Amino acid sequence: MKNKTYDVIMAGGGVMGCATAYYLMLQDPTLKVAIIEMDATYEKNSTVLSDANTRLQFNVKENIQMSQYALEKLATFDEDMEVDGIKAKIAFKQEGNLFLSDFENAENAKAGLTTQQSLGCDVKWLSPDEISEGYPLLSVEGIAGATFGALDGTMDAHAILMAFKKKSVDLGAEFIEAEVAEITHEAGQVTGVKLSSGEKFSAKYVLNSAGGWATQLAKTADVDLPIDPVMRQVFIVEIEEKTESKFPFLFFPSGIYISQEHGNRFMCGKSFDDDPIGFDFTTTRKTFEERMWEDLVDHIPVFDRLKYIGAWAGLYAVNTFDGNALLGETPELKGFMLANGFSGHGFQQCHAVGRYLAELIRGVSPVLNLGIFSPQRILDNKPVFEGHGKLV
Repeated sequence: MKNKTYDVIMAGGGVMGCATAYYLMLQDPTLKVAIIEMDATYEKNSTVLSDANTRLQFNVKENIQMSQYALEKLATFDEDMEVDGIKAKIAFKQEGNLFLSDFENAENAKAGLTTQQSLGCDVKWLSPDEISEGYPLLSVEGIAGATFGALDGTMDAHAILMAFKKKSVDLGAEFIEAEVAEITHEAGQVTGVKLSSGEKFSAKYVLNSAGGWATQLAKTADVDLPIDPVMRQVFIVEIEEKTESKFPFLFFPSGIYISQEHGNRFMCGKSFDDDPIGFDFTTTRKTFEERMWEDLVDHIPVFDRLKYIGAWAGLYAVNTFDGNALLGETPELKGFMLANGFSGHGFQQCHAVGRYLAELIRGVSPVLNLGIFSPQRILDNKPVFEGHGKLV
């Protein structure tokens, strides 16, 4: 592997790196592409620790359009990713996403809904009575209404990642298990990467697809990113009451989200302002019991009696500048491409991001222009906010 030369190197083999490699190989099979991932087991990778939800309910037009493209690709993803006669099995379940809105944020929610509907999204407003009729276990006290996206849903995040990885390799990309220790550069141009082993690989383009480790990797190229690795916990509980009710993926005004795994078992989580920054994967039952349980009971009273099953922790790569992705070539270093700072909603955007970055690298006009998320906006001090009263 010593002294190899590539056209493009993915520094990080999560879903962004693998999706970009896939689209590069799909668009130009002659390219030499390497995916370098420090842990092929993906034990602490944000992709596999994701809640694996996709939704149309954003406020920024381009975020909505990325989700629309994702839904288009997910419809045929199993077949498209077939390798050696074996199809992917992502178990995409379109149970819908229901965002409950309090009175303070109802107008913001309706403004976002107007944008979504103007782009042709299947999202509608539900009154409190309609919420109660459709989901009788939900309390609507203090709720002004909700937006419901019928096409939104969840899937197997690990299956998505493995499908992109296997298909990109099948198309000609090379997967290397190693740690990228440094982005090498000279005279304002990327020259490749240096591994922790000391090996050096050359490339005209290097993609920072390192997820929560993006900031420390960028610093090796003298590039500062406003991205923090923030730990968030996800809890699994079972309610005592057996229920035949089918819940959508629920989002409460407080920021708690909850997904019905099956029957009376649920997954729930919430981002807190004091979530630890760093590479901490420790879970604490106390967080659920003292900071989430009461809120859950307020919205779904049958949660007053439940069994705590367990938890896991993962990283959000939080863009502290505006909470949205940094996509494209960094102004400070030619050839250094960014796919960073998704702040918790990156998994669902991998399809559009992979295609877009592949187009930028190849120098062709993007099908979907995502220039609004260019890293240049940081230097220009032009943040792109999702809006208030809506989960990012």
